Amino acid sequence: MTTPLTLTPGRRPDGTALLTAVGEIDMSNTGDLAAALDGTPGPLVLDLTGVEYLDSAGLSVLFPHAERLELIAGPLLMPVLTISGLAELATVHE
Repeated sequence: MTTPLTLTPGRRPDGTALLTAVGEIDMSNTGDLAAALDGTPGPLVLDLTGVEYLDSAGLSVLFPHAERLELIAGPLLMPVLTISGLAELATVHE
């Protein structure tokens, strides 16, 4: 069974690509996240403030894109991003 995850593409006022994720990111839906990341070239802002859960499968999809990602995360995900080391590779805002 696939865990609910909504991915909404958009643009910030400065033209930078924006991808807003809402729901949970786990191994059941990382293919959708990977496709969205792969399909968006250049710098990308990934808004994770609506994500309630992020497991290691989700993190493994984010790591290859770390250098071009700017992550926006709420307090729930900040420890996960920090402990995993992703916060050291990508720009992260709370």
